[in-house]
Amino acid sequence: MQLQDILFSQGFGTRRVCAGLVQQGHVAVAGADGVFLPCTESAADFEPEGLRFRVQGQDWEYFEKAYVLLHKPAGTECSHKPSSYPSVYTLLPAPLRQRPQKSALQGVQAVGRLDQDTTGMLLLSDDGQFLHRMTSPKKLAPKVYEVQAKHALDAKQVEALLRGVVLDDDPRPVQAAAAEIVDADGAARHLRLTLTSGKYHQVKRMLAAVGNRVEGLHRSRIGALELPADLAPGQWRWLRAADLAALTAG
Repeated sequence: MQLQDILFSQGFGTRRVCAGLVQQGHVAVAGADGVFLPCTESAADFEPEGLRFRVQGQDWEYFEKAYVLLHKPAGTECSHKPSSYPSVYTLLPAPLRQRPQKSALQGVQAVGRLDQDTTGMLLLSDDGQFLHRMTSPKKLAPKVYEVQAKHALDAKQVEALLRGVVLDDDPRPVQAAAAEIVDADGAARHLRLTLTSGKYHQVKRMLAAVGNRVEGLHRSRIGALELPADLAPGQWRWLRAADLAALTAG
């Protein structure tokens, strides 16, 4: 695959821009020994799989499809056109936002949404099949939320969540797959809630249905994949094959 085409596929600009980056000496490619060597031939052929390169000082790795995990901070919106808060997409480097797509929207897209005040795991990808699979009601992976409740939790509330509560848009009860009071501070206001369905403001509405209120919400796990402890709010990382397998496990 030609180097200019590799750069284009990864979101570094149009083919013309990518060819110019190479010809002007702004691109270096890592050899087998890991040493980056400049390449000024835009039509030079490389095996793209696993290729590492550097563009204007920015290290990058080739991925045919992008799968990304972002630690979403509070005060951000999962929208390309946010209304009141900055978009989560501004936390990503330009190549991830510019990866070419056949649709009108370019770059990676969020898998579902988290409210502006919700923190934690947010997946993004440019793989349409992956996006569909991860949001399909029939294939939703378990999602674990750390809930900070306004009032102290008790066994009756947990039992009701596990038994199922009725939300205002559906007469059928919505159940939690798991619910556990995590009494870390002695106030019994920390609930670890696992859901296998995805409805609008579901956690907040479920807590309201049992007479409580959500004051803090953090998504800590999807499937068997946990949010890495060393990934700070606002940071992102690539998802590898083992991570993708873990998303559908658990």
